[in-house]
Amino acid sequence: MPGPTHEMYLKNQNLGDRSSLEDHRIRGYDPLIAPDLLQSMYPLSESSSKHILGARTAATAVLEGRDDRLIVVVGPCSIHDPKAALDYADRLAKLNESLKDDLLIIMRAYMEKPRTTVGWKGLINDPDIDGTFNINKGLRITRELLSTITEKIAIAGEMLDTISPQFISDLFSLGAIGARTTESQLHRELASGLSFPVGFKNGTDGGLDVAIDAVRAANHPHHFLSTTKPGGLAIVGTNGNEDCFIILRGGKTGTNYDAESVAAAESKLRAAGIVKDNEQTGRAYPRVMVDCSHGNSSKNYKNQPIVAAEVARQLAAGSSALCGVMIESHIAEGSQKVPDVKDGGKDALKYGVSITDSCIGWDSTVSVLEELAAAVRTRRDVFKQKKLGN
Repeated sequence: MPGPTHEMYLKNQNLGDRSSLEDHRIRGYDPLIAPDLLQSMYPLSESSSKHILGARTAATAVLEGRDDRLIVVVGPCSIHDPKAALDYADRLAKLNESLKDDLLIIMRAYMEKPRTTVGWKGLINDPDIDGTFNINKGLRITRELLSTITEKIAIAGEMLDTISPQFISDLFSLGAIGARTTESQLHRELASGLSFPVGFKNGTDGGLDVAIDAVRAANHPHHFLSTTKPGGLAIVGTNGNEDCFIILRGGKTGTNYDAESVAAAESKLRAAGIVKDNEQTGRAYPRVMVDCSHGNSSKNYKNQPIVAAEVARQLAAGSSALCGVMIESHIAEGSQKVPDVKDGGKDALKYGVSITDSCIGWDSTVSVLEELAAAVRTRRDVFKQKKLGN
């Protein structure tokens, strides 16, 4: 990936001047479109609003044990090609029609990517995938794309900062805070004000405490610096987000999707006062989601169906702790590197193949989701028999 290639609109005269008290490492500044202007350019349709709000309400019901379906966040590791994303959304929406009684399917629509070191940071940050970083263009493409996708199916995204949600957070039905940022105070504050359920991943070391602390923190009111819809700087005051949960994604110490790990997570959540018993069902609030990728797949996408199969086994055995799964999936399996610009750049990419983490392909996705749906039906029967036995 080349370095920055475009000229900044406002060049910084202090660049490289170490005698300056500030900004000697800042190249310059570009104007940023105001959030409310972007939203007015790409408003939500009635159909989109219905999908978004419906999935938010349903996800909350799952987390509170009032809906016995399994939340399934499934889709590309990151979206780089709007055409392929719409194709995937069409397929998922059709599959959803046959599985919606058992699964709450929400498409993974990650437009920003955190990186361990450097690399492509997502469609918003660099929409042309060439190091030009036309963020205003990225925001426009993102909002137009997600506005269209939500007419078909609800979406989930990862929150990376306190500015970009002002442009697109009205589109999401579920959010996630990644393993690298779960411990960040800023992200916990952000989650406390979001209008949808948010999952916190365990740390990259596999530890659960940071995620549990994050959920507890996000439950409470906070104040932080951000921007208003017209684009002015502001202090944001939140009311706290009670619809938070943890995501087991494995870590450097190994996987954590097995029954023992799930039970240990539930026990810790209960001790922290996050998991309680639902008075209507007599079962615990399910607040544990399993990420089938990342550390749990040992960074091998072919292991994702294995992880999902173990989750299905636990569901069929009557586990009430599990609220959902995350799966990295695309039209075609695997991943690819972006060719150099001289070799065609993004125009030379294969269609429907991830350019970040490797994903399972569509056929495998269908099989995995059908297996999970069958497990939910079995769990439903198990609960019914237990109720009759009482």
